Amino acid sequence: MPLLFSCATYNNRIGTYYEQVTNNQYDKAFMAIDHNKLLQRKRNRLLYLFEKGKMAHLMKQYDSSNLFFNEADLFIEDARTSASDIALGTLLNPMMETYKGEDFEKFMVHYYKALNYLGLGQGNEAMVEARRISLRSYAQQDKTGNNANRYSDDAFALMMQGIIYEQSGDMNNAFISYRNAVDIFLKNNNRWYGVSLPGQLKQDLLRTAAANGFMDEVQRYSTLLNTTIQPSAKAPGGELILFWENGLAPVKQEQNFFFSLTKDGLGNFMFTDAAGSVNVPFIYDNNYNASNIKAEELRSLRVAFPRYQEQPVFYTQGTVSVNNAQYNFEQAENINDLAFATLKERFLKEMTKTLSRLAIKKLAEAAARPKKDDKNKDEKEALAAAIQVFSFVTEKADTRNWQSLPHTILYTRIPLQPGSNELQINFTGQNQQTKPIRLVVEGNGRLQVQNVCTMR
Repeated sequence: MPLLFSCATYNNRIGTYYEQVTNNQYDKAFMAIDHNKLLQRKRNRLLYLFEKGKMAHLMKQYDSSNLFFNEADLFIEDARTSASDIALGTLLNPMMETYKGEDFEKFMVHYYKALNYLGLGQGNEAMVEARRISLRSYAQQDKTGNNANRYSDDAFALMMQGIIYEQSGDMNNAFISYRNAVDIFLKNNNRWYGVSLPGQLKQDLLRTAAANGFMDEVQRYSTLLNTTIQPSAKAPGGELILFWENGLAPVKQEQNFFFSLTKDGLGNFMFTDAAGSVNVPFIYDNNYNASNIKAEELRSLRVAFPRYQEQPVFYTQGTVSVNNAQYNFEQAENINDLAFATLKERFLKEMTKTLSRLAIKKLAEAAARPKKDDKNKDEKEALAAAIQVFSFVTEKADTRNWQSLPHTILYTRIPLQPGSNELQINFTGQNQQTKPIRLVVEGNGRLQVQNVCTMR
């Protein structure tokens, strides 16, 4: 039983809930969360809040959704690594530690909270969320040292921030947010974690710069972006920004690596994989003297490490028809690419931690082995064997993640007429299968924000 249990990934263990999500049975999925023992664990509280908040959002229960997301936000802010977490992670595996969330998951909390507030017509609360995005960005930059080769900011979150400010009429801060998002793309050759610089974002930047009278900025960014402002008449019914959340984020699976301990000419210990292509330093604590460590005691270490498995999207194209005009979606966020890239970025750090943890277990096993002249040889052999079995059974990768996030988020900006606007949304997928959605939006002269989802 322990062996079988240790092989199950997080995705397997919440299988009923995940199946209901993929089948768009949001009400059943919402209830299933409360019946899943794994999600009820204290260490998985953040995942529980993520999933409950997302399902409530999809059911358009925006107040309830933000009750969960607000608690998740506070949980993230207050999360600290406790001594018990360190002990459980070292003696057992990282799956036993408190889940604190992937960095991009933390930004997505603000996206859904903002959508909820805008859906409730609570513009002031949405503005607070816009400012929270800035705080999250500062925290992420502090964490990574604003390293250009690391996920040190989130362009999509800044785009959302600009939309919130624009919706409230704060065109100056909207311009700043759009400019910050554009600058991230420009610093990365117009491509950021699988997303090309959206044409809509270019226009949003130039338009808000012009609205503020920043003509020097209009000229500068027109040159940098190789484009000009596209003139358009003010829509009498306002505009709709429609987000399309397509597919599901990748899930984590477990993979095994095999390492052995080697010693260089300077006396430093390194873990090296079988091909010699991965070298990881051995970080040992004060309980172990480097001179007493024998490399032969740490050979053929099996390390369980997470890897992402993509969930391919079914629908690949989407269009919106309204008022005798058609609009196409542009990609704004690729959570699939972001997940793979950020896991790769922290591979060395996580692998160092994992190998050092496993090495401590192995050294404990070696210390328990009897010597030739030991009187209690049988007892020590039994203890060493027990430690070996315990290490094998408990070695497990952390395969937890927020599983109801979309694979990709796309968006489009649509001018509206006063009164009722009937949008015909068509998604095209494999074998040219289509999924039509009818959406009615009341043109009120202001900017509105909504989202539609295709989980399949």
